[in-house]
Amino acid sequence: MTDRTPPLLVRVLPLLIGLMMGACAGPGGTIRSTDVAPPPAQPESASGIQAKPGWSFSRHAVAAANPLATEAGAQVLRAGGSAVDAAIAVQMVLALVEPQSSGIGGGAFLLHFDGKRVQAFDGRETAPAAATPQLFLGTDGKPLPFMDAVASGRSVGVPGAVAMLALAHRQHGTLPWARLFEPAIALADRGFAVSPRLHSLLASETALKADPVAATYFYRADGTPHPVGHVLKNPELVAVLRRIAATGPAALTDGPVARAIVAKVTQHPVRPGTLALDDLQRYQPKEREALCFDHTAVARALRICGFPPPSSGAIAVGQIMGLLARTPQGTQPLAGVPGADWLHTYMEASRLAFADRAQYLGDPDFVAPPAGHWNSLLAPHYLDERAKLITPTRAPQANPGQLGGVASAWARMPEQPEYGTSHISIVDRFGNALAMTTTIEAGFGARLMVNTGEGRGGGFLLNNQLTDFSFTPTDAQGQPVANRVEPGKRPRSSMSPTLVFDKASGQLLMSAGSPGGALIIHFTAKTLLATLQGGLSPQAAIDLPNFGTLGGPVMLEEQRFDAATVQALRDRGHTVNQTAMTSGLQALQRSPSGAWLGGADPRREGVVAGD
Repeated sequence: MTDRTPPLLVRVLPLLIGLMMGACAGPGGTIRSTDVAPPPAQPESASGIQAKPGWSFSRHAVAAANPLATEAGAQVLRAGGSAVDAAIAVQMVLALVEPQSSGIGGGAFLLHFDGKRVQAFDGRETAPAAATPQLFLGTDGKPLPFMDAVASGRSVGVPGAVAMLALAHRQHGTLPWARLFEPAIALADRGFAVSPRLHSLLASETALKADPVAATYFYRADGTPHPVGHVLKNPELVAVLRRIAATGPAALTDGPVARAIVAKVTQHPVRPGTLALDDLQRYQPKEREALCFDHTAVARALRICGFPPPSSGAIAVGQIMGLLARTPQGTQPLAGVPGADWLHTYMEASRLAFADRAQYLGDPDFVAPPAGHWNSLLAPHYLDERAKLITPTRAPQANPGQLGGVASAWARMPEQPEYGTSHISIVDRFGNALAMTTTIEAGFGARLMVNTGEGRGGGFLLNNQLTDFSFTPTDAQGQPVANRVEPGKRPRSSMSPTLVFDKASGQLLMSAGSPGGALIIHFTAKTLLATLQGGLSPQAAIDLPNFGTLGGPVMLEEQRFDAATVQALRDRGHTVNQTAMTSGLQALQRSPSGAWLGGADPRREGVVAGD
C-alpha cells in the first residue's frame, strides 16, 4: 500500500460501477406494466457512487462506513489496541458522523475470533416488560402503517450496543475503556464536516423534523439541512460519551441520561412507548455460540461462521449457498455480472431460505429451534431435499420445509419492511479479528433524539428496533408467529457479520458484512460467493451489482443488468424490479501472501485503513 491513509471523501461518480463492470441499462431498465409490485423500501436511500481503490495491509486493518470512524479505529490499533478496542472507538465515532445508521441508542452483533475460538456477543435490543403482542396493532385490530409505528415511542427497544461492547472489552480489551472514547469526544467537541451522504439523507427525511431536538441539531432555521462541509458540533454527545467513558454502560441505565431516554419514549406526543428505567437496568448482553457451517469452494474446505438467532443472517446465507451448490449453476463461479440462468437459480434458492426464515426464526430464549437445533436448517440431507424443489421456472410458491417429521407450531410471519445498520470488520496484529454489524434499524431510527436538557445542543438517536417484530402476532387461525412481540424478547434480525476459516488449518481467511435490512443476507452472500468461489478481491466482489429477493419480486440493482437478462428472468415467471440497492459492504480477506486485502462499498462513504 503506497498511501496508507485514503482520502476522506472520493469524488462522486454516479456512473462508475456501470462503467467498471461493463453493465448497461438499456431497455431492461424500464419496468413493464405487468411488473406492478413496487420494490421494497431501502433502509437508506442512494446518495451516489464513490470510487474505491481496494487496499492492502500487512499487520492490521479496519474497514468501516465512514473515513473518520475508520481512522479512529486505525489509531487505536497503532497504539497497541485490540480489535475490540478499535471497534469501540469506531462505533463511538459512527454515532457522531453516521447517526442515521447506528450509535449508542441501538444494538449490535459482534462475532469475535481470538486465534482459538469464535464468540458471538449479542447486544440486540429487547422489548420493554410492558410490551404486548398487540404493540403495533391499531384500535381497529389491524397493523399500523409501518412508518407510523417507526416514528414513535412504541418502536424503541432497550439499547444494548454499549453493554455488549463492555462485555467484549472485559474479555478482549487491551487499552483502558475510557481511552477508546477519546477520538469521538474530541471530534464531537471540535465538530465534523457534514458529508454529502448525511446531507442527502437529511434532505429526503421528513419525520425527523417533528422532533425539536433533532430538528434544531440537523437543520437550519429555514428547515433545510446543514450544507455539505458545515462543521457540526455535538456538545450533548460529548457529555454523554464522557459519562460512558467514566462509568461504563451504567451511564445509560441510571442517572440523567437514562431518565432522558425514558422520558423521550414515554412522552411521545402521538404514540408513546412503555420503556421504563427498570427495563434499562435489567438489560443483559449475551454471549452465544456462533453458528458455523461447512462449505466447499474451488476444492477448498471452508468453515463459515455467522451469528445465530435472533439473527436469521447466518442461517439464510448458509441455506442460499448450500442450495446453490447443489445445482448445476452452483459450479459456475460468480466472477462478473451474473446471467439469467445463475440468477434464476439463486432467486429460487433464496425463496426457499426466506420461507424457512419467516416460519422458524426468532429469539432463541422464546423460540425453540426446529428438530432441536438451528443447524438442522443447514443439515446436508435437508438441503439435498430442498434443492430438488428448484426448477427451470419460478415455483408458484416457496413453502417452509418440515424438519423432524413434525409440523411447525408457528405461523408464517407476513412480509414487512426491515431496515438498518452499519458494518465494521477489523483484524489486529495479535491474531484477533471481528465482524460487527451495528444498528438503530431505520435511517435515523425512531426519529427521537435524546438530550438531558442541561443546555447543550445535539444528543443521540434512539432505535426503532421493535418494528423488526411481526406486527401481526398470530395468523387467521390464531397460531402464533415465532417473531411476535413479547416482553424481554429480542426481535429477529438479518444482520450477518461473518468470519470465514480454512477448515483444515483453522486459519482465518475473511471478515465481512453489510447493512441493508433483509437484503443484508443477499449482499453478504454475494460477497462470499464472489470472493471464495469466484476468486475476486474483496473490492471487486463488493463492486459487483446487487441482486436478491425477499420471497416476492426479483430485485436487480438499477443500470447494472442488460435487457436480455431482465427479459429472460421475466420469461421464467419472475417479476423484476430494477432499483437502487444501497448496500454498505465492508470486507477484509487474507491473500495467499498473508497480506490483508480490504474492500469498502462504493455505494457509501466507507474506507479501509491500517498498516
